[in-house]
Amino acid sequence: MASPRPGLRRVEQVMGTAISLDLADDLPRATLDELADEVFAWLREVDARFSTYRPDSEVCRFDRGEVLLSEASPDLRLVLERCADLWGATDGWFDAYATGGLDPSGYVKGWAAQVASDRLLAAGAANHCLNAGGDVRVRGLSPAGRPWRIGLQHPWDRTATFLVLTGTDLAVATSGAYERGQHVLDPRRGGPARGLRSVTVVGPDLGVADAYATAAVAMGTAGTGWLGRLAGHEHVVVTDAGRCLRSPGLPAG
Repeated sequence: MASPRPGLRRVEQVMGTAISLDLADDLPRATLDELADEVFAWLREVDARFSTYRPDSEVCRFDRGEVLLSEASPDLRLVLERCADLWGATDGWFDAYATGGLDPSGYVKGWAAQVASDRLLAAGAANHCLNAGGDVRVRGLSPAGRPWRIGLQHPWDRTATFLVLTGTDLAVATSGAYERGQHVLDPRRGGPARGLRSVTVVGPDLGVADAYATAAVAMGTAGTGWLGRLAGHEHVVVTDAGRCLRSPGLPAG
């Protein structure tokens, strides 16, 4: 008889998307369940605080002036600080106010998943994969004892994968027009970004990778050159014309 698959897999709908968690450590089932509960409780907390679709969320109340910065939660203050830093690092192309109101979504989902992964690691779950609607954080090995394989969705075919990345410690963030339509804005023109259909950034921190991917899409075709100058990050870009461009160190398997 084959050995039972170690770990646990759970999928829940949070932040308006399917979020999957794979825990690959051979820990007691009760421990795995508790770890998974904590991950999804954290993600629901982030959704309640930062959703721009909930009028009662803290980020919406802050945007309306109902919550002062001095009254804001530590998480909101941290996210605002990080978004300001990323605005500077991207020369304004990552802009949490691109829509006219405060919308830090281009950082928050990746940041939330990164925090969850960090907490899992600290709790002794060194082998896991958290996929938050295409923003993926992997650590350690899969249940098969091999590096994790991360499939990138084809920009024009939701049922197909056009590239697979492999690794044991990767933060992989993808931004583009194929999942939610043309939702990334060019903050300088005020209209939908054009030129890049899909941008995937691979780095050590998922929140930063998420923001960099969003910024590159906002830049349009110039984003490819900008990504190539980012130290410590790899990328793959698909243009609106269907051209695929990869950085030399991309961990494709």
